[in-house]
Amino acid sequence: MNIVDVIDVTKTYRQGKLDVHALAGVSVAVERGEFAALAGPSGSGKTTLLNLIGGLDKPTRGKIILDNEEITGLSQSKLATMRLNKIGFVFQAYNIIPVLSARENVEYVMLMQGVPARERTERARTILDEVGLVNMHDRRPAELSGGQQQRVAVARAIVSRPSIVLADEPTANLDSRTGRGLLEMMVRMNEKRGVTFIFSTHDLMVMEYARRIVRLKDGLVTDEDTK
Repeated sequence: MNIVDVIDVTKTYRQGKLDVHALAGVSVAVERGEFAALAGPSGSGKTTLLNLIGGLDKPTRGKIILDNEEITGLSQSKLATMRLNKIGFVFQAYNIIPVLSARENVEYVMLMQGVPARERTERARTILDEVGLVNMHDRRPAELSGGQQQRVAVARAIVSRPSIVLADEPTANLDSRTGRGLLEMMVRMNEKRGVTFIFSTHDLMVMEYARRIVRLKDGLVTDEDTK
């Protein structure tokens, strides 16, 4: 059963007097529970596609269906509600809040969802332990390594029980050993919790772990591999 259907999607940006096609008639389907990568060089359209799936941008043409709901025509407020309840995001730059502890960062999305305080704390502590941050719950980002900060970001993305996690170049700022550890942890989350992951990446190591690779170039899907 598909969790994402991208149907003949085009995304055009205006640059001066020119129209630039970031995506040109792309169609992709992702099944629930997949561990998939959108791969390609800079400018291929992979991050644009990830942002469209996440409702952070809207296509010029085409449809996107997420978890059985067409999101293409939703208002900004409805898109924000959809992102809050259905999508976990992991960004290249971590995007965790520097003045909050690891636990408070993980609790943040649940706070916005209205989850009771005791449940928030219990779920945050459990997921932080699962991602390998035992005894680091009260540390602030400045007291954590880059890899540990990205683990906090992954914990925050997963703890709210989203339908899907979208990860944009999650290993880009990490050394290879730390990046591999992060990917192995996300594989465990995928297998244990059934979380669907979609990455945008040009990192060969991410492609090594992905069980399906959708390759893009110049705004077009060029081929797909399934392991």
